Amino acid sequence: MIDINIPGKGDCQIKSLVLDFNGTLARDGELLTGIKSRLTALSALVDIYVVTADTFGSVCEMVDHLDVTVHILDKGNETEGKLNFINQLQPEHVCAIGNGQNDAAMLKAANISIAVIGGEGVSTQALLSANLITRSIDEALDLLIKPLRLKATLRY
Repeated sequence: MIDINIPGKGDCQIKSLVLDFNGTLARDGELLTGIKSRLTALSALVDIYVVTADTFGSVCEMVDHLDVTVHILDKGNETEGKLNFINQLQPEHVCAIGNGQNDAAMLKAANISIAVIGGEGVSTQALLSANLITRSIDEALDLLIKPLRLKATLRY
């Protein structure tokens, strides 16, 4: 668990990390460089879930060696599927990271949410639904590895 007190927000206990795959962790179905080591470090602290419609059919192969749980969504209703998944995990204990239009509802529901601009950009709705924005998934994951950075950014 990642436990951090954010002035104005209170005590945040992150037990689950929910990640979008394509556009966030991967580009064109391939895991981005630097992700493996960060997810390995975080898996010692929180339960990690990758939620995706698996557009390229590669998610299981890409994360096979990592301590993450993959949840493949039904195609065509990804927004609702991601939101429902967050709600099953106790949203008050979830950090969600994504970049797409279909990530906006899960970002809004999670206690802490990060929109990633990345190589594919970020949808306006994801941007407006997140607590904070990063330029890359590396930066987003590093905020969780070094949570005092979250405190500095999110305090009121």
